[in-house]
Amino acid sequence: MSDETPTDELVEEPASTSQLTFAEARVLGCLLEKEATTPDHYPLTPNSLHSACNQSSNREPVTDLGTDEVEEAMEGLRYKKLAILVHQSGARVPKCRHTLENKLPYITAGQQALLCVLLLRGQQTAGELRQRTERMHPFGDVGKVESALALMEEYEPEPLVTKIPAGGGRRVVTYVHTFCGEVAEISRDMNPQSVEKAEGSTWREEMETDMNSLKNEMVSLKAELEELKSNLGV
Repeated sequence: MSDETPTDELVEEPASTSQLTFAEARVLGCLLEKEATTPDHYPLTPNSLHSACNQSSNREPVTDLGTDEVEEAMEGLRYKKLAILVHQSGARVPKCRHTLENKLPYITAGQQALLCVLLLRGQQTAGELRQRTERMHPFGDVGKVESALALMEEYEPEPLVTKIPAGGGRRVVTYVHTFCGEVAEISRDMNPQSVEKAEGSTWREEMETDMNSLKNEMVSLKAELEELKSNLGV
């Protein structure tokens, strides 16, 4: 039996998403990421969520959101039925949890991993997405990533991602999530040469990915340690 008590009333709704602000997208991405990569520390305390939003690894762009901005974004997600606050026995503060499953009940684990990385890092190639979802959901090859993305483009009643064709400085196809509205040459200013390199996984890229993953875990553990010290009055 779960020791979590929701502070919000869960209401199942059709799989339609309201347009998110940048901060809301960042918060939702962090909740999805931490659920998959550090389940022992999920749901997140407000302090841990704030640290996750501003961590320097696996984020693009890197941000310096204030605690009030993260709190406001969480409130926005709660209003849009994409997150709730839960009370856990023994916890001093309510914790933050996403409820994406209520909006998108048929999304697969692989598609959720892709959506998470797109929310956290913006416009990316299929090759980049394959590398960056490895810890959450390993894809056998880029073709399987592209197949999952194609289904997300056709998701009903609204597409979850949009494909941006090569051209205009891009030599390969890229993808971007649709949770923040219409896509009109948004996200990052992509260097064509760096995109070409990202399509092929090299030992250096794999090593950098592993290092970023370790940094990610260290940031989360540090936040949890600081919270534990605070609770113990150390």
